[in-house]
Amino acid sequence: MMEKTARAADKAAEKAVQRCIDSACGAIYGLRERIYVCPRCGGTLEIDCHLDAAGDPAAIRKRWEERAASRDPRDVSGVWRYREMLPFDEPIPFVTLFEGNTPLYHGPRSARYCGLDDLRLKHQGCNPTGSFKDTGMTTAITQAVVLGARTAVCASTGNTSASLAAYAGRAGLQSAVLLPRGQISAGKLAQSLDYGALVCEIDGNFDDCMRLIQELGDDPSIYVANSINPFRIEGQKTVAFEMMEQCLWQVPDHVVVPGGNMGNSTALGKGFQELLDLGLIGRLPKLSAIQAEGAAPVAQLFATLDLTRADGGANLPATMAPVENPRTLATAIKIGAPVSWKKALRAVLRSGGRIISVSEQEIADAKAMIGRDGIGCEPGSATTVAGIKKLVAAGHIRADENVIAVLTGHMLKDPDYVSAYHRGTLALDSGAKDGSGAPQPIHGAFQNSPERVAANKAAILATLERRR
Repeated sequence: MMEKTARAADKAAEKAVQRCIDSACGAIYGLRERIYVCPRCGGTLEIDCHLDAAGDPAAIRKRWEERAASRDPRDVSGVWRYREMLPFDEPIPFVTLFEGNTPLYHGPRSARYCGLDDLRLKHQGCNPTGSFKDTGMTTAITQAVVLGARTAVCASTGNTSASLAAYAGRAGLQSAVLLPRGQISAGKLAQSLDYGALVCEIDGNFDDCMRLIQELGDDPSIYVANSINPFRIEGQKTVAFEMMEQCLWQVPDHVVVPGGNMGNSTALGKGFQELLDLGLIGRLPKLSAIQAEGAAPVAQLFATLDLTRADGGANLPATMAPVENPRTLATAIKIGAPVSWKKALRAVLRSGGRIISVSEQEIADAKAMIGRDGIGCEPGSATTVAGIKKLVAAGHIRADENVIAVLTGHMLKDPDYVSAYHRGTLALDSGAKDGSGAPQPIHGAFQNSPERVAANKAAILATLERRR
């Protein structure tokens, strides 16, 4: 088995390499080199696939359409169905939970809330573990198996840990996750425990966990599965392919994603660029990323840029000032030093999009409005609708344009947030390290509190009438 795996990996090396994104470096490495940043300059890496071998656009579209009706496990997965776009070759011991194939909903109430004629919501929370992380974890854990790793590890604000634990368990690997103690929702923590991961609760924030993970990555038996890993991005980029199939290859004007560690915007940007390079689409959608105000280092950097000199992402800033103590109730994006910021910034600039931040109040109300459309999402996902509302008001998005918001996690990832919002008890702590200071209350504009009603028909009918 190991010999066959090695032969497959060597064959895959003919179709892709790892490349440093720093234009002054551009170093190239093989796919079997277990690295996460460029050894030469410390820059971030991406997979450069030789896509010229994928085939002509019409043949590719037909092949993908035919696979959607196949019962082959590779085709049932909404990631491996696009396998000619991935840096693997067959036979490969791919690890799948049949991720992808997530719905693209219309959200009429959310559209009116934002000031749009129409708005579609791509719900990645419908993946096996309830978040978009699964689309990248399938490829990351597959690469871990190819490389012969024994343990997969990650730093997480919750969703990555749940996904890593599930996919590592599926592959028969040990898994360990580093979480900031007391800052993870109970639902996400429960997933990691149930899937068998060693859960290490760290005194500190996500960025402290990420620092430790980078140190652990030096151990040859350990494989790091955070979004700094370029193989994660390869799986996540397939969301762009699936989205375009769902849109019947009509490119939306705008695609808007939440901004945490910035792997999502990186991946979608890469996916759309590859479709453009292959001639499968004729232009890029404008890709925008939305961060929470208390955890918005990339939005703060973006605000300082002269977009007339940005040169389509060719000239990127060398550094980004991190947020030392990120604060937001949207725990999925509570990250002050995102590792993929440079790749994400390049993708946004290349497409003509924006990176902005939204307040806790804006996130909470946008989340409630998404719920009114019958679509539940976690708080971090709702930044997209909150951001679209601001971008419409600022004139960057027109009311008649075609817009897709990506929802990254399921509502049941953080049900306590939902309950607190509707009961009127939602509040953000003061941020003081000693716990002092009054919390910042969030008054829900769409609060829907439970009502105590007498146990008789008349009382129930009266309550219904009052609510009409």
